[in-house]
Amino acid sequence: MLTLLDQLDKGTLWRSPGGIHPPEVKFLSNTTPICQLPLAQEYLVPVPQVGENCTLAVKVGDKVLKGAPLTQGTSIWHLPVHAPTSGTVVAIEPRASNHASALPVNTCVIAADGEDRWCELTPGSIELSNQEMIAKIHGAGIAGMGGAAFPSHIKLNPVSEIELVIINGVECEPYISADDRLMREYSQDILAGIGIIHRLLAPKRIVIAIEDNKPEAIKAMQQAVSRSTLPAGSTRVTAIPTKYPSGGEKQLIQIITGREVPSGSIPAKLGIVVHNVGTAFAIHQAVTQGKPLIERVVTVTGQNVGKPGNYWLPIGTPVEHVLKYTEFNAEADQKVIIGGPMMGHALPTIQVPILKGTNCILVPSSQEIGTTPEEKACIRCGECANACPALLLPQQLFWHAKAEEYDKAASYNLKDCIECGCCSYVCPSDIPLVEYYRIAKSALKQAADEKHQAERAKLRFEARIQRLEEEKLAREAKAKEAAARRQATMSSTDKNAVAEAMARIAAKKAAAAETTADNAPAEVVNADANSTEAPKGKAAVAAAIARAKAKKAAAAAQSADDAESSKQAVSSEQTVSSEQSEPTEQAETLSQKDKVAAAIARAKAKKAALKADSDAIDDTDVATDNTDKPATETTANAEVDDKKAKVAAAVARAKAKKAAAQQTESTDVVDEQPKLAADAQPASSSEFGNESSSVAEPNAPLSPEDEKKAKVAAAVARAKAKKAAAQQAELTEVTEVQLELVADAKPESESGSIPSAPVSPEDEKKAKIAAAVARAKAKKAAAQQAESTEVTEVQPELVAVAKPESDIESGSEPDSESGNKSSSVAEPSAPLSPEDEKKAKVAAAVARAKAKKAAREANAISDANE
Repeated sequence: MLTLLDQLDKGTLWRSPGGIHPPEVKFLSNTTPICQLPLAQEYLVPVPQVGENCTLAVKVGDKVLKGAPLTQGTSIWHLPVHAPTSGTVVAIEPRASNHASALPVNTCVIAADGEDRWCELTPGSIELSNQEMIAKIHGAGIAGMGGAAFPSHIKLNPVSEIELVIINGVECEPYISADDRLMREYSQDILAGIGIIHRLLAPKRIVIAIEDNKPEAIKAMQQAVSRSTLPAGSTRVTAIPTKYPSGGEKQLIQIITGREVPSGSIPAKLGIVVHNVGTAFAIHQAVTQGKPLIERVVTVTGQNVGKPGNYWLPIGTPVEHVLKYTEFNAEADQKVIIGGPMMGHALPTIQVPILKGTNCILVPSSQEIGTTPEEKACIRCGECANACPALLLPQQLFWHAKAEEYDKAASYNLKDCIECGCCSYVCPSDIPLVEYYRIAKSALKQAADEKHQAERAKLRFEARIQRLEEEKLAREAKAKEAAARRQATMSSTDKNAVAEAMARIAAKKAAAAETTADNAPAEVVNADANSTEAPKGKAAVAAAIARAKAKKAAAAAQSADDAESSKQAVSSEQTVSSEQSEPTEQAETLSQKDKVAAAIARAKAKKAALKADSDAIDDTDVATDNTDKPATETTANAEVDDKKAKVAAAVARAKAKKAAAQQTESTDVVDEQPKLAADAQPASSSEFGNESSSVAEPNAPLSPEDEKKAKVAAAVARAKAKKAAAQQAELTEVTEVQLELVADAKPESESGSIPSAPVSPEDEKKAKIAAAVARAKAKKAAAQQAESTEVTEVQPELVAVAKPESDIESGSEPDSESGNKSSSVAEPSAPLSPEDEKKAKVAAAVARAKAKKAAREANAISDANE
């Protein structure tokens, strides 16, 4: 079985998958030799062009010579940029880039002086070491001239052993003939560069691959190989079939060797390296002559160019300048394409420079390349998959790229696409597939860059945290060392002084603590003495406010009840005259509801007044207790307490007088209500005529309805009178308790002690206070019992009153609230039904039970207190 080297020697070729055969159209430019164009007035040199970021070696206003470096960098991926001619740096600013997007990039603008003077060059020789040669190649800024612009010095210094070097002279792209003319005219220089590559890589075989449509180039290279000093049998020229894109790196390796480069891998892992013929020529100039890469051969072609051909163009020459000196005839909607018709891109503007990877400027006419057809729907014919030289699935890539599902597109090996354009060329739906793939690649690259930046930021943050921690530890260690040095240098006298100072500080703290402890009881006593006055005054004010609010609420409730009674009397007369019996009964029901609400309000007011009085009694007891303590200590405090007791007695007498006045007012109200009822009867009788009876005169019999109203008013008056009498009795009792407490406190304040008593003054005082509190509670319970008795008396009357109304309303049930809250008057003229009479008796029994229970509780409390 033949080895790879044997097959290479025999010229064995393998068939590559996919590919197309577009029109070549190379005759427009490959018939004339390479020419020079006049110098441009201005050169645009992007910085950097290849590799990572760098620093500028020049500034605005500097004069530069041809070949002088404009940038500096320390990274292995950085390629320096050189001045294409001599002149002055007039600007360093963003300018449009040589890209389909024309995005601005940082550009060094050089105004040419027309002298085109070279800087001092350092020619080399074949005697240089390999590292020196690689350094010169790196310093010259040489990149791949086939279009990818990959740094050549990296390819020339691989990690693995290289067995085969392929010199790519295929140039399969239509219209382009730059490599063809270069091989024809500079074959010896190309072979010299191949010799340098052979020395650096020491491969076993070197194959110069050229398409069979370039017979002149093949002949020229074969002659150069025969005259070269390379080892015999190590280098050969191989003609390969013409097919696009056989010039691709991976496709060419497959054609020459039959091996396929794995996805995501590089040819160097297979022991193979591929260089372009233009790269070999540039390596020769850099090593032997010391010239940097500042110019290259560019094909200018198309039917709209008057002088098509190949030209030596300095890097940074504006495309506008090239088209001007090649007699460019622009059409409407003219396209200017950088690269060939298959892999090139149209320029938005011609104010862009020539780059190291620019190999063609195509200016086609409308007959050569028509208008862009409209994109149609995919018919899933599969022609794109058959034409793909990378054996991909262009249809699936298109679906995912169009849907912006870039991760899924990457899973279909999107990165292996060489953007050859075969799929777009054969697509019957005119879908620009390559454009979709480029957008997807750009999005993936942007996402990868963002992720890389985030990782770098994380590393910087972690490094910062570690640095801050180290600095903190260093400061702590430094402080400990300083303290240790101070202790070491401190004499015995200094140590004693420090100990004495610490002892004095401790003694001062102890003395301060003792002083605070001694002053605490005195402060407590003073606080108690001061609080005797303040809380007592505050409590009295609060009690007075509460009593005032309670009395105000009671007065408001009474006035509201009186006004309501008058209103109801008038409204009942008006309603009876204008409406029938049913509306009259509804008005009476509403009137009773209002009365019940007024009764509830009065009960609440009474409860609030009782609570306020109880609080006042408690405050008086506490005040008496506080005044008794200092009374046993000093005679002066006794006089103050006597004065306070007199004030309290005066307040109690005032309350009693006020309660008596309220009782008198209630009695007047009771007397007025029957009169109002009597006055209301003639009016109603005159309006009703025969329908109702009048009670204006004693000898005139009352109607059942009017008699019921009169009885209700009388019951309400009696309830108010009882309430006023209870309040007066309660206030009188409170007054008696207060006077009794004052009387108990005076002997103690005058004498300071109780003679001939077996108990101590403090215990006797506590006993009296407890007895007073018990009597107050018993009286409060009795008042609550009286209130319950009033409610009990009112409930049966309300029930009795409600029954005739329910009978009048055609058997409708009485209102629950009216039945529970209103008072009743027995109506002899309207007998109750058995069921209603039974309900009334039940309600009265319940009320009596509640009253008895309240009385028992009050008696139990009184007995317990005694």
